Amino acid sequence: MKRIPHGGRLSRAATALGLASLVACSGITDTLLEATDPDIINPGDIASQEGARALANGTIRRLGDITAGAESTWLFGGLLADEWATSSTFVQNDETDQRAIQENNGTVTTELYRLFRVRTSANQAIRGLNQYLPDETELIAEMYFARSFAELQLASDFCNGIPLSDGSGDELVYGTPLPVAEVFTAAIAGFDSALALTGGTGSNAVLLNRAARVGKGRALLGLNQVDAAAAVIAGIPTDFRYQTTFSLTTQTNTIWAQGLSAQRYTVGDSVQGNQRNILVQNAIPFASADDPRLPVTKRTTAGQDGQTFMNTTPVFGQLTYVDVVNGLDARLIEAEKALRDGDATTWLAIHNALRASPPEIHSVDIPPMPALTDPGTQEARISLHFREKAFWTFSRGQRLGDMRRLIRQYQRSADQVFPVGPHYKGGNFGTDVSLPVVTDEKNNPNFTGCIDRNA
Repeated sequence: MKRIPHGGRLSRAATALGLASLVACSGITDTLLEATDPDIINPGDIASQEGARALANGTIRRLGDITAGAESTWLFGGLLADEWATSSTFVQNDETDQRAIQENNGTVTTELYRLFRVRTSANQAIRGLNQYLPDETELIAEMYFARSFAELQLASDFCNGIPLSDGSGDELVYGTPLPVAEVFTAAIAGFDSALALTGGTGSNAVLLNRAARVGKGRALLGLNQVDAAAAVIAGIPTDFRYQTTFSLTTQTNTIWAQGLSAQRYTVGDSVQGNQRNILVQNAIPFASADDPRLPVTKRTTAGQDGQTFMNTTPVFGQLTYVDVVNGLDARLIEAEKALRDGDATTWLAIHNALRASPPEIHSVDIPPMPALTDPGTQEARISLHFREKAFWTFSRGQRLGDMRRLIRQYQRSADQVFPVGPHYKGGNFGTDVSLPVVTDEKNNPNFTGCIDRNA
């Protein structure tokens, strides 16, 4: 089991300020103006084996930031979808929950920056490792995995028109806006690079190989290549996990921090309002379902906004590890393949095997659950499949992408998939089905805005 350590931030040692002469005030002034800024990292400072390894450590840390180590699209994507609802004072959260996101949304801006930063950091590390530590093939593979996972998350969550710029070299190379399909394709290429470097039989090589295969399988699902996705993840055990970890001395789990601790996010439900009387059409009743995969306490105390009664879950604790990818993802891909093939027997058997012997989710030890019965029609099976997947993968950055796939690949309309109707904080839900590439990206001369905001 892989646990990614947090920490490893690269910084230069502070340079002592030496004054050549204390004879004249002008000499003191001149020397002060020449002081070295200790926060600036020049290319020459990392041109070594130690520098290359530090770049890799930084990339792994940043991979944690785009999952549960910071306020990421694992949270914000769930807010736009139906996993979370807003109990925050921040307009950025409210407009996202209401499906009416402005292009200058500050939280989305930060999350997009973090995703792009993982790509840049991984590219820098790949270059440095190839030059100074070329035999560290597994670490190089992990850099390709990190870069590709960021691209997978970008394609899953953001609008058509995602530029994949490269700031890892001496000059910034501006990317052109790409449809999500091309970003999924870029992710697959990177996962393939990781796979080419992880053919060994050592435990770390096997773990990284499985992680890249699951990532590639999920990207192939994004391209509607379900047969290929199932083929690439075949044989991965259900108990496989590639995790990111936390500690009190480095960084704690932000899903816990923003949800249970700060109470800015309340678990989503199909009824909202403090009287639980406002119907949210299409939303899975995460808070009301009494599902052992997502234990929820319904409170009569308000969250950060001082008005919204909270639905809280202990699934994520302060130091709870989270699975970036896992074997459960592989089983769900296989179930979707059976569903597409019209093989209801195999599809149902995969789901019921998971329910009979549930894998642990984060900090929750799940008891065996009753078997599902075949709902009898293909449309009902599709709905049940994605509902089951939503509980298995709650707040792991998959729900928004799956809802968009229901539109792109299963011919459902947005009004059949996303929350619609009155919003409990006033007004109605809007029409957004993706996060926007934000206004700040217009500093890129190739970018003028999203190609479209479609699924």
